[in-house]
Amino acid sequence: MARALRFVSYDDAQARSFEPFALSRPWSEMRVGALLQRERWAFALGGGQAASAAAFLAGPDMRHFRESDAPRSASGIVRAGTWVVNSRCAVALNPRRESQSAGRVAGGTGTFDDAELLRCEDRVAAVRLAVDVAVTDFADGTLTLESLARAHHPRRKGLVIDGHWCDEVWDVIRLLSPLLSADIPVLAQTLNALPLSPSPGSAAVIGPFGVWCEGAVHIEPYTVFDTSNGPVLLRDGASVGAFTRVSGPCYVGQRSTLVSGRINGSAIGDVCKVNGEVSATVFVGHANKGHDGFVGHSVLGRWVNLGAGTTTSNLKNTYGTVALWTPEGVRDTGLQFLGTLFGDHVKTGIGLRLTTGCVLGAGANVFDQMPPKVVAPFAWGGGEPYATYDAQKFVGTAARVMSRRDIVLDEPMQRHLLRVHARRWNAG
Repeated sequence: MARALRFVSYDDAQARSFEPFALSRPWSEMRVGALLQRERWAFALGGGQAASAAAFLAGPDMRHFRESDAPRSASGIVRAGTWVVNSRCAVALNPRRESQSAGRVAGGTGTFDDAELLRCEDRVAAVRLAVDVAVTDFADGTLTLESLARAHHPRRKGLVIDGHWCDEVWDVIRLLSPLLSADIPVLAQTLNALPLSPSPGSAAVIGPFGVWCEGAVHIEPYTVFDTSNGPVLLRDGASVGAFTRVSGPCYVGQRSTLVSGRINGSAIGDVCKVNGEVSATVFVGHANKGHDGFVGHSVLGRWVNLGAGTTTSNLKNTYGTVALWTPEGVRDTGLQFLGTLFGDHVKTGIGLRLTTGCVLGAGANVFDQMPPKVVAPFAWGGGEPYATYDAQKFVGTAARVMSRRDIVLDEPMQRHLLRVHARRWNAG
């Protein structure tokens, strides 16, 4: 059995610019492919066993961040022997390891016990510290793992591992399909998931890649799983309602419910409710799209709730590439398909229409008129100019929403949300 390794996830300056998510959560707690980035690194470093995520490094603004099983913000020092991993690297779950110095290649079931540096696509993805390092050295995100590697292991070239980099926030969508196709078979094997074997009157499975079920999964009759383009994995407690069509590659997290509709090529985190038409979309977790409406090539942060009939546009009428607002200005993504990025705790009203390449900041509550390409965090209203959602009322609403899923909004997370509200950016 591989020895579990301790690591901390590091959000560099680039990761801290990935709005609308960076305001409220570290990038290590974003879903890229089937898993959260922190989970990806735990899986890869552990050789199939759970490595230990000791903490995350995302700056002082995240010091009160609390969420389910997420580690806490690091404080004091990071001990020698700890791996520091770049949270923007979407490491392969079963990475091939190749020594740059000796050309040695190892399969994904080996260990990293004798490694000091890991490189992915010619960049340093992880460094094992040779000496203690103060957390304050990582405070503003300008410290690079390349400089850390030179300081701690000047004569080491490291091991080359498989993976991809998130260089832009929209890479979550760009990488979604290939990562899901690679992730699901590895997860299915590790989780001892069983293949779905349809019987007369039950769900139908078409295509060569298969449907895998972990634990207690509930699937009603008259559902269709199309694996022509990739596999499907249903985690423990997932439920699929009658007349739902699920097209792979698709990941459905623990205790999530697919009510009905067409779900295609998406990563759905834990405890989500999904209905209607969804295509190439990522649900970080605890999000609700319980009604009809099309959502495509979009990302939903935690605790997002979409009103009935909320619909995203993911393709321009010109079929050209989509431009997206970023903190550095509006930029061409190079993607032909891109919908809406919904920050944490966003709420939309009934029948809301969202333009191609839309950004809704954390905590925004928008309804009635189609919003502009970007809406500031905690905006409230049916059109411009938006009011600002009162901080205390927002926290009260968040507490009620979370309690419906048996999660208590504790005092540290309340402080975090109030700090997020205070640091909200302007959409101008």
